[in-house]
Amino acid sequence: MNASKHNFFIFVNLIILFNSFNSYYLAQTKQDSIIKLFCLQSVKVEMMKAEMVYSEEIANKTCDCYYEEFMQTSSHQDAKTKCKLETKENLNHNRKI
Repeated sequence: MNASKHNFFIFVNLIILFNSFNSYYLAQTKQDSIIKLFCLQSVKVEMMKAEMVYSEEIANKTCDCYYEEFMQTSSHQDAKTKCKLETKENLNHNRKI
């Protein structure tokens, strides 16, 4: 009986541990998708203001850049500025080719 109680408590602890990891990654996924959603909308608005044809590929690359940079620097403005500049440089480079 003692061994079965011990096994039961180990099992319960493993379930609790698994659920805490699962909750953390689920929260991260939701946060990622919300940030991406706002970013994509912002890029679309910026492209329309610049009278550019909206490109989902450009928007996704820009938002991926933004998310990675934001996670490293924790600065919205720095990430936005860097990725906007990178996107602009890539567009200019591709036009020259």
